[in-house]
Amino acid sequence: MIRRETRQKEAILKVLRRTNSHPTADCIYDEVRKVIPNISKGTVYRNLKILKDNEQISELNLSGTVSRYEGNQDGHYHFRCEKCKRVFDLDNPVNKELDKEIAQKTGFKVKYHQLEFRGICKDCQ
Repeated sequence: MIRRETRQKEAILKVLRRTNSHPTADCIYDEVRKVIPNISKGTVYRNLKILKDNEQISELNLSGTVSRYEGNQDGHYHFRCEKCKRVFDLDNPVNKELDKEIAQKTGFKVKYHQLEFRGICKDCQ
């Protein structure tokens, strides 16, 4: 299904592409309201789902934490600080061989994997 680009989607994408902080839906809502004051939270959530389904953004939701979103679609890993809860992009390339290895061992069709490192960031040490 082809979906049209809307002012709301464009505003959400702009927020995500100008930050590397991996904001929550509520933070995205707060930022988009600065441009579109009458936007509803439901509209933001709906558009985040559409953008994710269209693979224009990624949703980070590991270990049952609050979902965070990002516009960077280049394959990369993340580091989550257990003290301040910030999420950082890591420059290490994604190990695509791991997908192949798991597929061979299990017979599953692996589309991708997410890997998150956890610990204490340098600002919190």
